[in-house]
Amino acid sequence: MSWNVIGQLIALALTIGLTLLIGWLVDKALQRVAARHPETTVWPMLRRCRIPLQFVVCLALLLANAPLAQLFDRHAGDVRHGLLLALIASVGWLAERVVAAVLTAFFSRYQEVADDPSRVQRVRTQISLLRRTASALVILVTVGAMLLTFSEMRAVGASLLASAGLIGIVAGIAAQSTLGNFFSGLVIAFGDLVRIGDIVVVEQQQGTVEEITLSYLVVRLWDQRRLVVPVSYFVSRPFENWTRADPHTTGWILLHLDHTTPVPELREQFHRLLLDSKEWDGRDWGLVVFDTTPSAIVIRATMTTRNPDDAFILKCATREHLLAWLRDHHPEALPRVRTAG
Repeated sequence: MSWNVIGQLIALALTIGLTLLIGWLVDKALQRVAARHPETTVWPMLRRCRIPLQFVVCLALLLANAPLAQLFDRHAGDVRHGLLLALIASVGWLAERVVAAVLTAFFSRYQEVADDPSRVQRVRTQISLLRRTASALVILVTVGAMLLTFSEMRAVGASLLASAGLIGIVAGIAAQSTLGNFFSGLVIAFGDLVRIGDIVVVEQQQGTVEEITLSYLVVRLWDQRRLVVPVSYFVSRPFENWTRADPHTTGWILLHLDHTTPVPELREQFHRLLLDSKEWDGRDWGLVVFDTTPSAIVIRATMTTRNPDDAFILKCATREHLLAWLRDHHPEALPRVRTAG
């Protein structure tokens, strides 16, 4: 055996040893990070990627140094091509393992904090579908990359890409509405237009955002009904978001009263009501004659609250209290229908 062959075998052994060392170091690093952050399950999951990582490192080193290929003088090109194919397959294997680890860790974390079994099941289904989709995409890209390493397959690959592009255009036109909702969901998710828990007004109905997906949004109305709205609605049409920047709200009511209404006394009574109310946040209030007609005056009472729910409660209480006070102390101030004698 020549010294050249012995040197190549030593280089091959060093490559394998370096591969095992890198895999061991990465595994130890993941162990330490997992010990420091026990609440995060992604690090233990990533330890399962050790074997495909070692394959990637080993094959990359073999391609870089070519110790094995030089042992086969006549078939060195075929050996390097085989190593390249194995490297591409190993990269796809590693990518599939990483995606699976991240998705599994995300679901485990969600399962720990969620208290609704139905939502856990829904997320489990979504994660499973997403994992299968990602795996299929990784396999497709990996196989395509392996085929492109063959000179005879490049023309076929170009034809397949052209056909796929044509099919994609036709499918895009057929599924224009679905794709529109998908990209609108991305805009909402990353543009911070609507968040879970926001109070919105959609189609003249007020509710709380309960669920957001890439295709639809669920709004829980005051009577526990659910309004399901396509996410494209929030991108293409104006809507009210009462809690996007600040949940504090200014509520107001209108009272149609007689011209003889003692407005200063009514204003003082309204202020007393606010001082005794836990819904009023103390920032601002007011009671003014907002408008007048030949038969009545319009009183507007405004009050600030911490959130829209408190505003609704305080508005109802204000109407009830002020009308009861006028009925008991100034009944002549209540609106009357005048008829000619």
